[in-house]
Amino acid sequence: MTYDIGLLQQSFAERFGDREGAVLFFAPGRVNLIGEHTDYNGGYVFPAALTFGTYALVKPRTDGLYRFRSMQFSAEADVRTANVQFRQEDDWANYPKGVLSELLQLEGGAHVHRFQGADVLYDGNVPNGAGLSSSASIELVTAIALTALAGINLPMIDLVKLSQRAENRFVGVNCGIMDQFAVGMGKEAHAVMLKCDTLEYQYVPFRIEGCKLIITNTNKRRGLADSKYNERRQQCEDGLKWIQEKLPGLSSLGELSLAEWERVQDAIPDPLIRCRVEHVVTEDDRVLKACSSLEQGDLAAFGELMKASHVSLRDLYEVTGFELDTLFEEACAIEGCIGTRMTGAGFGGCTVSIVRNEAVEAFRRIVAERYTAKTGLTPSFYVCDIGDGARQL
Repeated sequence: MTYDIGLLQQSFAERFGDREGAVLFFAPGRVNLIGEHTDYNGGYVFPAALTFGTYALVKPRTDGLYRFRSMQFSAEADVRTANVQFRQEDDWANYPKGVLSELLQLEGGAHVHRFQGADVLYDGNVPNGAGLSSSASIELVTAIALTALAGINLPMIDLVKLSQRAENRFVGVNCGIMDQFAVGMGKEAHAVMLKCDTLEYQYVPFRIEGCKLIITNTNKRRGLADSKYNERRQQCEDGLKWIQEKLPGLSSLGELSLAEWERVQDAIPDPLIRCRVEHVVTEDDRVLKACSSLEQGDLAAFGELMKASHVSLRDLYEVTGFELDTLFEEACAIEGCIGTRMTGAGFGGCTVSIVRNEAVEAFRRIVAERYTAKTGLTPSFYVCDIGDGARQL
């Protein structure tokens, strides 16, 4: 997907009067190839940064005022460093405000004097609400822009953690670290194998010769904060407490091996909670196998693990829904679709598929026809490349 920087520059000049001295920053969206709802359980995920994302044109001020504007949303926010507060009516702008709030608290507020204000105009081509992490993309592009203007040089991993804190503490979404990590630490043509509790990671070359990575948007809007996301988190925490009675040294479900799970699953008396935990443990195992399959060039095995992931998210974790399941079923029916699954939190959003080059046209046409016939919605397709993480352009 190409992006016209000229429109952003023109709009900046119209809104703020002058773009002389403005600097351009970018943070990608991300797609998680496999490993869903494992991140906040301390498990494994396997995301990749995309080549589309969020752009921010930023010009410094000297009066302590930050003006946040977007070409995609009507809400605007003007905020001074002395009074950064969450306001429902500021909508999307609470994400950059949250990042600013966390930056002002760095080292006990030691750097407050460096944050002297800025005019910031955002635009991008991450489909909002699709589960491709538009919020983390906004957070990271804000973090690198505002620290650059303040002359503060922080390692990317620190900006990743800071952005997650902003979403947890300021916006109130209890997200794991995966989205911010993939957006900040992404690497071109590589997926990132990440253990979410320790932040140990490795880059794995994403070689899919003869195939394309396709993201399909259900175009059913979903809200992460008010979905059943927090409910699932609580169910996993309940399951962990029961298992800890048998394995007192266990600190997260991400530490639980498949063999251990088979030995202790009866410790959970509630069958629903048992299903939730079984998804997490088996999904962690699938990520490890998927990573190994990709390293060995076994795309067929990788694709089967993607499909098994979706089935588990549908049957055990129950976060898919009619639209995602319809996309999954219709994609599986296309010859040349090697693997497909829902990606993101679920309840709408997107699927990610690996499709042979010669089948891409048929995949888009037939899946769209059948999906629309069943749901009344029109899907969007994005043929994707994997790119680098957040950066100044």
